[in-house]
Amino acid sequence: MSAPQERPDITGAEHEGREGSTGRAVVIAPYLTRRPRDAAEPMRSPQARLDETIGLAQAIELEVVSSGLVPLSEIRPSTFIGSGKVDELLANVKAENVELVVVDAALSPVQQRNLEKGWNCKVLDRTGLILEIFGRRARTKEGTLQVELAHLNWQKSRLVRSWTHLERQRGGFGFLGGPGETQIEADRRVIGERIHKIERELEQVRRTRGLHRSSRKRVPYPIIALVGYTNAGKSTLFNRLTRSEVLAADMLFATLDPTLRSIDLPHGTRVILSDTVGFVSELPTMLVAAFRATLEEVLEADVILHVRDISHGDTEAQAADVQNILKELGVDPDSDRLIEVWNKIDVLDADHAQSLHEIARRREKVPALVSALTGEGADVLLDGIEARISAGRDVLNLTLDAADGEGLHWLYEHSEVLARDDGESGELHLQVRVPPQRSDEIRRRFGSDEGALPGTSG
Repeated sequence: MSAPQERPDITGAEHEGREGSTGRAVVIAPYLTRRPRDAAEPMRSPQARLDETIGLAQAIELEVVSSGLVPLSEIRPSTFIGSGKVDELLANVKAENVELVVVDAALSPVQQRNLEKGWNCKVLDRTGLILEIFGRRARTKEGTLQVELAHLNWQKSRLVRSWTHLERQRGGFGFLGGPGETQIEADRRVIGERIHKIERELEQVRRTRGLHRSSRKRVPYPIIALVGYTNAGKSTLFNRLTRSEVLAADMLFATLDPTLRSIDLPHGTRVILSDTVGFVSELPTMLVAAFRATLEEVLEADVILHVRDISHGDTEAQAADVQNILKELGVDPDSDRLIEVWNKIDVLDADHAQSLHEIARRREKVPALVSALTGEGADVLLDGIEARISAGRDVLNLTLDAADGEGLHWLYEHSEVLARDDGESGELHLQVRVPPQRSDEIRRRFGSDEGALPGTSG
């Protein structure tokens, strides 16, 4: 695509539709030609934003027939892009027989309504598009409730939207199907009642999750949470580390509902690995709030792996977006429990990969360079996780009677056995590593020797 001009740069029929597409769509990415003075964080290029939005549209099987950048000198209150550009785009909308225009911006209800009138078709902004994707990706009852809550809270602010009094011809919470889904004013009372009911159900979900976390704390396996920008390769890495078959596709938001699996680290420490929903720039606030019950796994995690697609041209901007969402959740991005994972090094050429290794070594907190696809660097990552977990744990030297098989079994189940010596007098000498909250309990039950085990140092 050529460099942006001072007119809508729309390229027709560049993107082939996919089988089973739900409608013909045009994707436009408005952008301000002047960078905001207060923009301190890395900013992705307009073309990268456009490419991402096309990917989001294709994630719900839209047939993207045209796409383009729309440079703006300022944002117009009535239509966001200005009436002149609306008229210019109208010809393209008519020529391509378009059913939907996707605008990569957060539109107000008035702007959305005016654009729909100007183009005589449905208009979906970035927030609505993400909600549509989440509505289709949710598989569990919990995920479905969280998406519906986010959608309804957003719906309340729309003057004219797609509300159909809870009737649908098909599943999802979107705008692309179902009876009477154009120009119907939202019934705020019905929406409010539905929101109240969903919030009660989600409260039960939170209580259930709290019980699950309490039961895990009784057998205190450390929690390792994967976070990262959507399509950074979290699910592929999850499959690599756990040897499981969670859906991992080259698709934005392929994973929505959380998945947990237990794995054993190189020296025997058992941990629980949690794969979470991917983040994206300008993730709607109501969506973060709705998924808080799910994302509490991140808050409770002992180690957080921030997975980055290091091969992506906007990797720094994506990392900044993830860090902002972590802050919103109450997680300090500079915390010692966070490890950066630079993924997809297999797609880099040798010189670029070597340069990244040099950059990583010079960092105060050294990231792990891996390829989730090939497994390169996975062993180093697991060693790093184990070192991070072990750093805050106590090492105890214990002596057990050889007949205490139950106690020995309990220690193997609830602690990390570092060394074992079967004494000639029938006693067992063990060196174990345990979480600080378990130290007093183990000392009371087994006692603790101050000296080192026979045959060990330190």
